[in-house]
Amino acid sequence: MPLARSLSMTSLNGLPQWEDEDLPVEDLLLFEVSWEVTNKVGGIYTVIQTKAKITADVWGENYFLVGPYFEHNVKTQVEPCEPPHPTVKKAMDSMKSQGCQVFFGRWLIEGSPYVLLFDIGSAAWNLDRWKGEFWDVSNIGIPFHDREANDAVIFGSLTAWFLKELSSQFDDKPNIIAHFHEWQAGVGLILSRSQKLPVATIFTTHATLLGRYLCAASIDFYNNLDQFDIDKEAGERQIYHRYCMERASVHCAHVFTTVSQITAVEAEHMLKRNPDVVTPNGLNVKKFSAMHEFQNLHSMYKARIQEFIRGHFYGHLDFSLEKTLFFFIAGRYEFSNKGADMFLEALSRLNFLLRVHKTDVTVVVFFIMPAKTNNFNVETLKGQAVRKQLWDTAQSVKEKFGKKLYNALLKGEIPDLNKILDRDDITIMKRAIFSTQRHCLPPVTTHNMIDDGNDPILNTIRRIGLFNNRTDRVKVILHPEFLSSTSPLLPLDYEEFVRGCHLGVFPSYYEPWGYTPAECTVMGIPSVTTNLSGFGCFMQEHVADPAAYG
Repeated sequence: MPLARSLSMTSLNGLPQWEDEDLPVEDLLLFEVSWEVTNKVGGIYTVIQTKAKITADVWGENYFLVGPYFEHNVKTQVEPCEPPHPTVKKAMDSMKSQGCQVFFGRWLIEGSPYVLLFDIGSAAWNLDRWKGEFWDVSNIGIPFHDREANDAVIFGSLTAWFLKELSSQFDDKPNIIAHFHEWQAGVGLILSRSQKLPVATIFTTHATLLGRYLCAASIDFYNNLDQFDIDKEAGERQIYHRYCMERASVHCAHVFTTVSQITAVEAEHMLKRNPDVVTPNGLNVKKFSAMHEFQNLHSMYKARIQEFIRGHFYGHLDFSLEKTLFFFIAGRYEFSNKGADMFLEALSRLNFLLRVHKTDVTVVVFFIMPAKTNNFNVETLKGQAVRKQLWDTAQSVKEKFGKKLYNALLKGEIPDLNKILDRDDITIMKRAIFSTQRHCLPPVTTHNMIDDGNDPILNTIRRIGLFNNRTDRVKVILHPEFLSSTSPLLPLDYEEFVRGCHLGVFPSYYEPWGYTPAECTVMGIPSVTTNLSGFGCFMQEHVADPAAYG
């Protein structure tokens, strides 16, 4: 073995096992630890956000979320307050006195749960010492160039330090449960167990590291689950240390859970432990509107998307927006895992068929997948400015027209429509029309992409030739940023955007759960998913005759 996995395989024998006791919730403290608390990276943010209210309702003042402190997130999402428990405050004060910055507040989402956030930067000076301690207990070495793994060590060490400070204050057996999500939080679990802290631990994996990497490499993953040489595959992909952190977390946890049956099978082969419980992700359906509101909300948000389209395609708006369908794909930017490769191929064929049949239906497809950018591109911003200028021109002409019409009707006359618009009005309108002339095609992306020459979506668009030509019946827009109601381009939240679309397409090859089709369902929008996604499998099991009904 190039790197011993002593902790994950053998050293559990000497650690304290948690005894089964039925304790009332008010006597327990629950800490849920994740890198995505107040910090959106992927789907775990949605998992935590959607269950926060019901968890806070059950656990009350005894429920705390633990995450990393990022100033830009905290300023917009967290309201500072004092901890309700003196034990928590004392543990925080102890850490602060030793130079660590700890923040406490309420996360401004439904349920307003308490959050405890550790400033990774303020504790980074301990990194080498903590990496040494982590090596001593686990024989897992972390390379200096892996920023994410180094942050995980700092975050995990701070979490374990906090749990140690907290548990030391209880005279009798402390009733603390710590629930860790994914490998980034796993170091805290490993250290808590190695220090024999009296804390009950749960580890949830939402995907396996190796599974994600193998699927992204276009390997026939599901048919060869039992054939992989795990150590070799992880080493070749230079994630062996991360894989060891994940596997050690799984084997150290008192309870190991995952989010779907398909990921449970994967975890058994990749991480060598069968999950104790499968906990499918849920959505708080009550917060979504009543059935009769679906159509109203769809019309309202569709109109907002149409406004964006008017600006984006100015000068090329020779298709009817009333006969335009909006499709979208959204999620992490994982080109083949999320099925963007298959989706683009299908769009190319759809474009060919629509052109051959000379149909008047147009399909506009959005790719909502965050990637590295240098902000909005000028052509996209210019499109929205031109649209607004045209709207203002139309409004001013309409106002003058309305006044003349009103005055004529007051006199009992039917106005001469040739005289009601004077030469100035016609000049203004002609200038407005000239301003919409365009000497390039509408852009396929809304932002300036960093390294766009190697971008898989853009390269596929170049290969299949979907450049938003006038003759194309399928138009493509890559929006490489999560949606926000404060955006100057498309000022809609994700939920509002989904309601305005006609179809969500999520042909994922690797999708441990898959919130996106579930969200479409509860918002009344049809969607396409696969039987390799956790949600797809879940529905397949729970719908009678799924092949017939979908």
